[in-house]
Amino acid sequence: MEEKMRLQKYMSQLGLCSRRRAEELIQEGKVKVNGEIITQMGYIVNGDEKIEIEGIENKVSNEVVTFLFNKPLGVVSSVKDDRGRKTIIDFFKNENYRLYPVGRLDYNTSGAILVSNDGELTNLVTHPSTHLNKTYMVTIDGKVKLEHLEALRNGILLEDGMTQKAEVELFREKIDQTMIKITIHEGRNRQVRRMFEHFSYHVRNLNRDSVGFLTLGSLKRGEYRKLSDLEVRMIKNICKANQKNNIIPDYKKK
Repeated sequence: MEEKMRLQKYMSQLGLCSRRRAEELIQEGKVKVNGEIITQMGYIVNGDEKIEIEGIENKVSNEVVTFLFNKPLGVVSSVKDDRGRKTIIDFFKNENYRLYPVGRLDYNTSGAILVSNDGELTNLVTHPSTHLNKTYMVTIDGKVKLEHLEALRNGILLEDGMTQKAEVELFREKIDQTMIKITIHEGRNRQVRRMFEHFSYHVRNLNRDSVGFLTLGSLKRGEYRKLSDLEVRMIKNICKANQKNNIIPDYKKK
């Protein structure tokens, strides 16, 4: 997951200082990269270098970690954003790791997403063959037709192919809006939103409640917690078992 970038930007992403302050420190000859003083403003790093500021070493930890994060609305699921929008990694400035989001959550979708530097976990969670469940709460304008819910349970044809069976539950219904709980195990781009838009519903709010067995619990928007070693092993084992046995949940059996 290494990514080449300018030194001052890398220092800023590590949370060492602002980009402007990084530029000042570089110009003053106070920054070392792998023991060498750098004064060149366009100096490029790979993201695994040892950085020293005025003799104080700042090196990213090599510990393998995974966090469960409650993503707010209006946050990009990436390490950086060319348009200057807030990213998930901006919430982890106090963590001394080279982290990245595991998969994606749409800009206008909130909720549970894993953030990690664990390559094995990332490959397992994001690979289509592991069928890891993700549960969402969807709020649409107006009332939903029961035949549409049944169609979602059985799979519908989107522009990128048929969706697999989903678990769909009518959660709450009001005069002007309906809340639906839906569990899928695919990872297509904007899939849940597109599934409801297929029937011309306007999605007012979309929140992912869980990834696998990991639920947000008391985590507020913008908060995160570190997963235990046991939780990480359990997520990996679920993915590996599904992959090995080609398990695809059949919600019609429930």
